[in-house]
Amino acid sequence: MRVRRRTTVLAASLALALGAGPLAAPVFAAPGPAAARGTATAHGTAAGPDAAALRAALDGLPDADATAALVRVGGTDGSWRGSAGVHDLESGRAADPDARFRAGSTTKVVTAALVLQLAAKGRIGLGTPVAHYLPGLLGPRFAGVTVRQLLNHTSGIPAGDGFGDSFEDQYAHRFDTLSPRTVVASAAAKGPEFAPGTQQHYLNINYTVLGLLVEKVTGRSYASEATRRVLRPAGMRDTYFPGTDPRIRGPHNHGYQKVERADGTEEFVDVTDWNQADRFAAGDMISTTADLERLVTRLFRGDLVPRPQLREMFTLPAGIDGATMSAGLQRFEFGGRVYWLKSGARYGYGTLLAATRDLSRTLVLSVGATDAKGEGMNPVTERIARAALK
Repeated sequence: MRVRRRTTVLAASLALALGAGPLAAPVFAAPGPAAARGTATAHGTAAGPDAAALRAALDGLPDADATAALVRVGGTDGSWRGSAGVHDLESGRAADPDARFRAGSTTKVVTAALVLQLAAKGRIGLGTPVAHYLPGLLGPRFAGVTVRQLLNHTSGIPAGDGFGDSFEDQYAHRFDTLSPRTVVASAAAKGPEFAPGTQQHYLNINYTVLGLLVEKVTGRSYASEATRRVLRPAGMRDTYFPGTDPRIRGPHNHGYQKVERADGTEEFVDVTDWNQADRFAAGDMISTTADLERLVTRLFRGDLVPRPQLREMFTLPAGIDGATMSAGLQRFEFGGRVYWLKSGARYGYGTLLAATRDLSRTLVLSVGATDAKGEGMNPVTERIARAALK
């Protein structure tokens, strides 16, 4: 069997970068759509979220592209909350709007905030070569890579190796552990993709190295430092780092991957339980929409990172054509506004957080994407984002 890859391309006006044998998991047919639910609270300006458009964006779930969607729109313009779909395909009961989910690469926002905090305290120099803190980790070919270049993906370090490229290969190893240091060693062995600071290539490896850097300079685990310095101050009580535990603790909706059988028909494989340890500081976090809304709000207000260092999160690397990634975030324009966002994708779950710099509009969503690692943006995610950010 093979994974169906989506080949559609996002409209230029909304270029959100979301970027082993028979499967043994139970397979279910998707039930009919569960009713979309949502509530709106109007305040602030007249340019608040369009409740009708948001409800329409959730209509029809579950469908072939997503089993559930959890949405929070906020900011000074107004707020809206909604959910649709199912908790799991077997029972068909309604999705839990407060559920935990795999937040994927939105973990990088926490990692960037943590590194910038340490920079503010003089523990890390953003312009200092990584080799100063982690001698021998990357080898002499990466001697010039700085901490800032890791943060904004201009390091030139190539991707590390995982358990294979196909869904089938990775699924077969879903309960196995691949250490971050092993991933980094496989990347370093390949040599640079480009000279540091000359191009931008968004890759997890940069934040994997940052996680190891945090552990070296603090003498504590990445998870403990991120929890102490970012999650707790932000009030993120339902967010945690599972490490090698394949389960999602607490209330959560199931995640599924759509897989194509040899005869061309499709099935939905439950991928809820999965050891994500190799994602580490780049994508291991489990969170909720409420917690991610707290994160973006308190971060942009300057409550978590001192303002001199916070500017790094709203600054693109100079002199690199087409660069859109800053430290932990991505800049894009839509509907006449500039947004700063971060997306995340793990099998069964797609996440997006976005906000204007002045917090007039914020969006956090979690979609039970059935092709979360596909080439294009999930259609359900796209239509929610268009409705929320216009």
